[in-house]
Amino acid sequence: MNWLDEIRWTADGLVPVIAQQAGNGRVLMFAWMNRESLALTAQEGYAVYWSRSRGKLWRKGEESGHRQKVLSIQLDCDEDVVLLEIDQEGGIACHTGRESCFYRRLIDGQWQVVDAVLKNPELIYKK
Repeated sequence: MNWLDEIRWTADGLVPVIAQQAGNGRVLMFAWMNRESLALTAQEGYAVYWSRSRGKLWRKGEESGHRQKVLSIQLDCDEDVVLLEIDQEGGIACHTGRESCFYRRLIDGQWQVVDAVLKNPELIYKK
């Protein structure tokens, strides 16, 4: 059996993926993968996701340069969530220029920004 067959894919053929920074364990982002993107990730050693909004493969860092070197790929006990242990190149995973996409925390009933922008997104994407 192919290792990809052991994953419980959604009806859309996707699996949720969590990217976690090696060393400190910080969750940097959440995304989706299909069979092809997960196979490419394992083969190339860098994260390749499936962009639902664009309907195509998305190599993390293809525009920003902030690639994710994959150190390990793990599957949860229900076989329906993948965890990538990664080394985030450039220290920025979020398109907002922050280290993590999880930069807001619920404090006293309000979402508060708790992480600073490390680099202006306009400088990252130059659009």
